[in-house]
Amino acid sequence: MRLGRTEILLLLFLALIFFGGGKLGNVGKSLGKSIKEFKEEIKDDSKETVKKAESDDKEKA
Repeated sequence: MRLGRTEILLLLFLALIFFGGGKLGNVGKSLGKSIKEFKEEIKDDSKETVKKAESDDKEKA
């Protein structure tokens, strides 16, 4: 499911109405920060999973 130009413009317009012009920048900043933290946590979790799998393999050997 992809969003077209019309849908994106509609969402931006609704966000502008809902949050107002002044708060919209803060909302975007917070959203970007949250996405960045989420990606970092996923990356860290995958590294831990690999380390655990490697240690399990060593214990079996």
